[in-house]
This record gives sequence, structure tokens and C-alpha cells, in this order.
Amino acid sequence: MLDITQLNCFLSMQAATGTSKPGPHLEAFSADDSLVPLAVANPQPMVTWRVTRSCNLNCLHCTYDSRPRRYESELTTAEGKTLISDLAAMQVPQLLFAGGEPLMRGDLLELVAYTRERGIQPSLYCNGTLLSRAQATGLKHAGLHSVSILLEGIGREVDRHRGAPGVFNAVLEAYANCEAASLAAEIRTPLNRWNYPELAAILAFIERRRIQQVVFAHLVYAGRGNGLQDDLTHDEKRRALDLILERAEDFHGRGIKIKIATDENYADGIYFYLRLARRNPLRAAAAYRMLQACGAGVQGAGVGRAGIDAVGDVHPDSYWANYILGNVRETPFSQIWEKSSDPLLRGLRDRLPLLKGRCANCRWKQACGGNLRVRAEEFFGDPWMPDPACYLTDKEISKEVTEQDEVMEDHVLLSEQAA
Repeated sequence: MLDITQLNCFLSMQAATGTSKPGPHLEAFSADDSLVPLAVANPQPMVTWRVTRSCNLNCLHCTYDSRPRRYESELTTAEGKTLISDLAAMQVPQLLFAGGEPLMRGDLLELVAYTRERGIQPSLYCNGTLLSRAQATGLKHAGLHSVSILLEGIGREVDRHRGAPGVFNAVLEAYANCEAASLAAEIRTPLNRWNYPELAAILAFIERRRIQQVVFAHLVYAGRGNGLQDDLTHDEKRRALDLILERAEDFHGRGIKIKIATDENYADGIYFYLRLARRNPLRAAAAYRMLQACGAGVQGAGVGRAGIDAVGDVHPDSYWANYILGNVRETPFSQIWEKSSDPLLRGLRDRLPLLKGRCANCRWKQACGGNLRVRAEEFFGDPWMPDPACYLTDKEISKEVTEQDEVMEDHVLLSEQAA
């Protein structure tokens, strides 16, 4: 995830303290400067457990192909607690409860409380329609750290895409319920074909409503109606990022406390860096060191992320449903995750030598980590092919450096890689 607001705050702090002043010489930036990283590499993954496939909605763009029906063979409460105990023993830092719609499980509060008791940070991803004031309060008391609520756009189009009336208003009410319960909440908005034209209106709505935290998530090709045909073109992605970055900087400059981030595309960090390098190469150098800690090589599938579905199948991440590493009913997650014999898992943990095409020759692959391998596998049938959602131009990823700002970028890059 690219936390744009945190980056802007960090760079402003550097400017205020004089640790990154504009100038012609890279030496003005010291490699010994004390930096607060955006993310700390942890040897254990953040785990997403899709606790149920059932959902009260029938969304056109469901990443799990869920329906308003009951599915058989889902992990029981006892099996869930056994799983959580195993995750705690291997010191997993965070467990994200997802679905389907996780609030359809009657034992969710019990599982959240058990997760917190075992020293794992529990979080929730939901559609917002079942998150009442009582539910938000109960989750807060159970020890839930935060909740992410899906919101694809504004108004009636949201209802149409969710397959039910009143969803848009229900999501806003769910967010208000979290605020009332002092439960940290974020709105998660996908970037896709149908909501792209109203992106400016979405950002304006966020400011009017004072949504405190928003994550714009790139499309991952998984589930129902989530293919390349639903994605933005590369030019549209760039325009969308320009608008998001500009508004995040504007919020920060005006002192408006709205946290903006993007997710599911590690090219965003490079794009942020390249834009900054044209204006202030020295501040960009500091940002680059932070961005390295956010790449797929640290936080991606098979490394910093893992997925477990409703029946206990383990996946490289929550989107990689077609690849099963094992099942927790048969083998503890810890043993499945630590085994080195699986070729995909082994490849994801040392992915750079396996990358092909543009990704193999990209000068930013140390920071990006090859982006999302699941998109490459879905589109090409080969997990090591280029990520089709990478919108950086051939010139931007080329090792041939021609312009002055690119000379600075390349100097920074080589210095960081050497370190």
C-alpha cells in the first residue's frame, strides 16, 4: 500500500528541519539520515481469512464470486480458533477477516476477541450494509483494530452494482456507526472502468463528508467481473493517480486531516517518486528509501501476504484462489507456509530472477518487486510475465538515462541498491 498522506507528512517534516534542501548535488542527502519507514518488513505475513463465502449482496464485481446463499464445509468456530492459535504461535502480526460478508457469521465477535487475546491485530473488511451501531460497538469491545468498508462510487450507481437498493446510504451509515463507536474505519474504493469518470466527484465527496481515511485500490483480476476489460487503460491510470496525488497534497497543504492511500499496484510508488524527482530530486531520494519497504518483494503474495478461504484452503494471497498450497484442516498453516517445496511459493520469495519481459528489464524492480504476479498469471497464464496493470512507460523503466532529472534518479537508484 502507498500511504500518500504519510509520505507528504514525512517530506514536509524533512523540509521543515532542513534535512532535504533542494540543490545540485546528491551528496546533500545523507544515507545516514534517520527515516521512519512506511512499513517494517516482518518475517511473517499479514493473513486474510475469508471466513465465509456467503454474502447478503450480489455485486457485479465480487472478487470471491459470492452469492446470497449458504455454502457448505466452511471452517467451524473450533477450527477457526485452532487456526488463530497456530497463527499466534508463528507470530503473524495481523489477521484480516473478510468474505463474502464476514458479518454474516454469528461467531465473528468471538473470533475477533480470540484473535486479540492471542496477540494478533484483528481487522475487518466488509460491504457496510450489516455494520449497525451495535455491531460496531461490539467489534470495538471485542478488540477489533480497524474496519475497511467497500464503497465503489456515489449514489444510485452503487446500488445498481451491488444488486440491492439503499446500499450507498447504508455504507455511509456504517461509517458513521464506526465513528460513534470510536472504531477506526476506512473507505476502500476500487479504481475501475465504471467509476473512473466520477473520480473527481468522489474526492470532492470525501472532503465534504470528512472521511478520515480512503484507500483507492487498483483492480485485481479475480472473481466475478474483474478482468482486464473492467480495468482502466494505462493513460487513465496515470490521470487517476495524478488527480489522487494532487488532491492528497492539497488536503495536506490545507491542513485537512484526510488520509489518502492507494493499493494493489506497486508502480504507484515509482510514479510518485518520478513526479517528485522532477520537482525536488533530493526529497525524492529520501522518499525512494521509504518506497522500497512497500514493494511486492516485501509485502507481496507469498511473502508479506497470505490468504485462507472459507473452507481452509491456503493461497499465496487472498486473490490467488486458483492456486492451493494446502488446507489447514489437514496441515497447520504454519507448516504449509514455511514449506519450501512448492514451486510458486518458492518463486514468489525470490521473484526477481524469474521475471520476464518488461518486468525483467525494469530499473525499478528492486523497489516494485515485479508488482502483482497474480495479474500476470490471470492474463498470460504465466506468473512471471509482466503485470498488465503496470502503466509506467518504456522510457520510465528503461536503464537508458538521458535527461538530467533521470540522471539524478539513476544515481539515487544505484546508490540505494548498493546499500
